Amino acid sequence: MERRLGAMGSMITCSLVVPIYRNEENLPDLIEALTRMAARVPGFEAVLVVDASPDNSEALLRAALPNLGFPAQLLALSRNFGAFAAIREGLAAARGRFFAVMAADLQEPPELAESFFEALRDDRADLCLGVRASRQDPGLSRFLSKTYWGLYRRFVMREVPAGGVDIFGCNEAVRTALLSLDERSGSLIGQLFWVGFRRLEMPYHRRARTKGTSAWVLSKRLRYFVDSVFAFSDLPISLLVGIGAVGGALSVLVAAVVMLAWLFHDIPVEGYVPIMIAVLFFGFMTLLSLGIIGVYVWRISENVRGRPNAIVARRQLNDGSLIAEPSA
Repeated sequence: MERRLGAMGSMITCSLVVPIYRNEENLPDLIEALTRMAARVPGFEAVLVVDASPDNSEALLRAALPNLGFPAQLLALSRNFGAFAAIREGLAAARGRFFAVMAADLQEPPELAESFFEALRDDRADLCLGVRASRQDPGLSRFLSKTYWGLYRRFVMREVPAGGVDIFGCNEAVRTALLSLDERSGSLIGQLFWVGFRRLEMPYHRRARTKGTSAWVLSKRLRYFVDSVFAFSDLPISLLVGIGAVGGALSVLVAAVVMLAWLFHDIPVEGYVPIMIAVLFFGFMTLLSLGIIGVYVWRISENVRGRPNAIVARRQLNDGSLIAEPSA
């Protein structure tokens, strides 16, 4: 039980993980929201994970940390590993029995994390998911998000809510299961649904972003979608089998046409057409097959290397101690 005691001697039961990247403008509002939450949630702890943010987020949080009136940790990653790796490191360092993850931009209401903690303490669920009932983002952003999560549900995991998942809470059993999945280029959202457990969906209204710009750009969305497809879906293999079946049928049809043309002496160069058709078709199929197999081989290579998901360069507690401890 020693690990559950904060620097102020309080028993830590509820840990809130907040990944931070390019959120310097949001930090005053974030600290205020965390302070209000700490007053309402017994045994509260904040785990702030700075994912090598290029702004002054780490310096501002380091200066504010000793003056916070609640237990908190500041983790600074050695480079930008991505939000999901930062969340995993935060979960690994958290000292509570119940955990929640919240974005630093406060577009998801902090009260939702409080509802997670309440449901987890009452043992109503092992995993709580924030489901968007509405969002106040610009029209283009709403369209892209709807399209993205629609494709995600169609090709990766049907259990994911229509609006996706940006905030969640879990108990120790789910956290242990998540951290045991030592995968590279993995999909945290996919892992949440893959591990199972009792789930409870809580609707919320996503707020408009008032400060800064989102780092969740289109290129990152596409990269995450591809990672999710190859981690949790057999779509590429199924697609290859389908193309092979259709291509095989077309080859038989073309072969019949070529044979008839040969019988009626309509092909001036004997053997040229069927040979070219065969070379082009099987050459295309070979390249496609090698490409898909190569992606899976690369995934295997990433997992057998044993590289950590992220490296914590510094860990600072409320008591002012600074710990250098690389973690896997």
